[in-house]
Amino acid sequence: MARAGEFRVPAAQFRVRAKVFEWRGPAPYHFVAITGDDAEEIRQLAASVTYGWGMIPVECRIGATTFTTSLWPKSGEYYLPLKDAVRTAEKIRLGSVVTVEVNLRPPR
Repeated sequence: MARAGEFRVPAAQFRVRAKVFEWRGPAPYHFVAITGDDAEEIRQLAASVTYGWGMIPVECRIGATTFTTSLWPKSGEYYLPLKDAVRTAEKIRLGSVVTVEVNLRPPR
């Protein structure tokens, strides 16, 4: 049970299988998209975990690699950025299909 003033985030875990794509903005980056029911569930929890601009902190695992990042809200979906170190460690390329375990984290 949470104490007065203590913040509790509902546990939320997702397993996503998606194709890696590149977004060519000011800084090109690789992502996987979280869509459908998973995106809807995240949207319902977003107010409890966002730290601003709709960004949602997460801890993820692909293969043997665990990393932290934040989901980016985009057109009803959430984009999960894949750091270069993660892509290198897991031999992920543009167009690869990956399985990602995603856990929402409370804001710090």
